[in-house]
Amino acid sequence: MSVEKLSISKAINASLRTALEADPKVLIMGEDVGKLGGVFRVTDGLQKDFGEERVIDTPLAESGIVGTAIGLALRGYRPVVEIQFDGFVFPAYDQIVTQLAKMHARALGKIKLPVVIRIPYGGAIGAVEHHSESPEALFAHVAGLKVVSPSNSSDAYWMLQQAIQSDDPVIYFEPKRRYHDRSEVDTEAIPGPLHTARTVRPGTDLTLAAYGPMVKTCLEAASAAAEEGRSLEVLDLRSMSPIDFDSIQASVERTRRLVVVHEAPVFLGTGAEIAARITERCFYHLEAPVLRVGGYHAPYPPSRLEDEYLPGLDRVLDAVDRALAY
Repeated sequence: MSVEKLSISKAINASLRTALEADPKVLIMGEDVGKLGGVFRVTDGLQKDFGEERVIDTPLAESGIVGTAIGLALRGYRPVVEIQFDGFVFPAYDQIVTQLAKMHARALGKIKLPVVIRIPYGGAIGAVEHHSESPEALFAHVAGLKVVSPSNSSDAYWMLQQAIQSDDPVIYFEPKRRYHDRSEVDTEAIPGPLHTARTVRPGTDLTLAAYGPMVKTCLEAASAAAEEGRSLEVLDLRSMSPIDFDSIQASVERTRRLVVVHEAPVFLGTGAEIAARITERCFYHLEAPVLRVGGYHAPYPPSRLEDEYLPGLDRVLDAVDRALAY
């Protein structure tokens, strides 16, 4: 058994290295991914070890990067694209939603597009405009795309392995504020299904469902609530498309209350779909309405105000109080 304690960024680097070693058709592409090793150093050392033809520094042109990746995938390659920051993905949005997501259906299943698009996302790093967005719902809404986000180092490693091996395009959101969080990674483990939610803390009074950067916040909320005698279950959703509604339903049938937490704005966010579906599925089990905690329906603010914008411990616990008051 090969178990090592790694940060999320190092786990992603190790996963990319494993994929490059295992399959000569795997390529890494993006702005500054080669010589610099990425702005977050996630791809550090890969171009040195695998060469400029496998780890490719691209022009500053996201639409061109994704378009090139589509062409490479059509020729049998498995490109892994890095979008440098979440807010930079929009020049490539047309390529992703009208080409990458649709090609398989357009070809009646005869064409596969095994493209992974890695996107560091979310706030709390004190960045400037366009560097702290959470656009996952925009991609989850598009049929033909898989959308996932790890919350810990083990998932960062294994979910990326599974994404690269998938014959379908995968949008892989990396919680940049958690890049330096460390946990154990077993690189010889047998991973569970890519799109299955996981209970990371059992509880009996209420379910907190989150993904990516907010899982740690929900675990902190559960610990704080435990000091007041409240037992909160924390569910790491891991996947935003498809969503593992069966696991959420099973948890809510036990706890009878649900609070969904994400950094993205609450308005038309992933939590809205979860709230609607669980209300339909669990109407006779629920003892309170499904509540949502997230960002505001406003442009992401300057860094001095981001602590007010982002959902934190107090806003999660406030929702817990409101749900338990019914």
